Amino acid sequence: MSDAVTVRDFDSKLLFATGALLIIGLIMVGSASISIADGRLDQPLFYFNRQLLFALVGLVIAGVVISVRLSYWRQIAPLLLMVGVFLLILVLIPGIGREVNGSRRWLPLGPVNIQVAEIIKLFSIIYVADYLQRHHGQLHGSFFKVFGPLILLGVAAILLLMQPDMGSVVVILATVLAMLFLGGSRLDVFAALMTIFTVLFAALVWFAPYRLQRLQTFMDPWQDPFGSGFQLTQALIAFGRGDWLGVGLGSSMQKLFYLPEAHTDFLYSILAEELGLVGALSVLMLFAVFIWRALAIGRAAELSGQVFGSQIAYGIGIWIGLQACVNMGVNMGVLPTKGLTLPLMSYGGSSLVLTCIAIALLFRVDIETRFPEQASARIKR
Repeated sequence: MSDAVTVRDFDSKLLFATGALLIIGLIMVGSASISIADGRLDQPLFYFNRQLLFALVGLVIAGVVISVRLSYWRQIAPLLLMVGVFLLILVLIPGIGREVNGSRRWLPLGPVNIQVAEIIKLFSIIYVADYLQRHHGQLHGSFFKVFGPLILLGVAAILLLMQPDMGSVVVILATVLAMLFLGGSRLDVFAALMTIFTVLFAALVWFAPYRLQRLQTFMDPWQDPFGSGFQLTQALIAFGRGDWLGVGLGSSMQKLFYLPEAHTDFLYSILAEELGLVGALSVLMLFAVFIWRALAIGRAAELSGQVFGSQIAYGIGIWIGLQACVNMGVNMGVLPTKGLTLPLMSYGGSSLVLTCIAIALLFRVDIETRFPEQASARIKR
């Protein structure tokens, strides 16, 4: 083999799944947003053009990230989490953070808005992976070692709930718990943490009327189809209209101001309407391939003794897989409505760019596992 790793040496299945999801996402953002963009901005391709730009930016940054050794990410892991917590504080300050629909989640940066929750998801995974590397082999014998990384993450979770953004909290904590379990935490400690978080989430739902209403609406959206159940009923109508093969690309009725957030949170519903069950299942299978390859890369890294790399791969696979499952579950009416994007597909610059960076890290883990001699070499394209 040559002295440098080339794109041809990347995991082909992971590369195919990632590329296919990104391309399908771009096409569906263009289709789902064309009516909204034309009506609001008199620019039918406005959201498509921005999403294409975000994708290009994400790919450029990913090209840089994939050339950086994992040891460097280990060195700055605690700093990254502290930066993430600082940004979460910053976004809550009036006049700095931007509020949309009652939630203060965005930091304005010129013509774009950065969603800090997407940043903290990746930084949390890197931090926990570093923690598990430093305490490798110690978690099984110590009850309190498991709680170490949860202190700063608990602060981040509280700040996220103040935005409010419970969906991101669920994704982050579920990912971290899975990483701790795979990292060797004791089963009784894992069970205790699961119980504590379940009770806390139940309390958060019970004492927040709007969250309780979402849960009740999810149970029976047709009880109030023109009020609290409007989004979900319109999404289900889109799935029903799609049938087996869909109504055809660009021919959705639900995107014509019937289904809110058609190009963001409910993009999967429009995809199911236009491409049918075949299209919806194809996307589901692509995510399944992505998760399989991410976990396989993590396992290979673990067997080669790379604890940090293996946990990075596990964390990224679980994060993206879990978020995709939640988004698709919400669209199909099997989970309560949460404001989580469909990774690589839904409109949104922060989500797309951070996902590209995360996948670049995943490829980096694979490279350092399979080609340790060439790991420090430049990546040729």
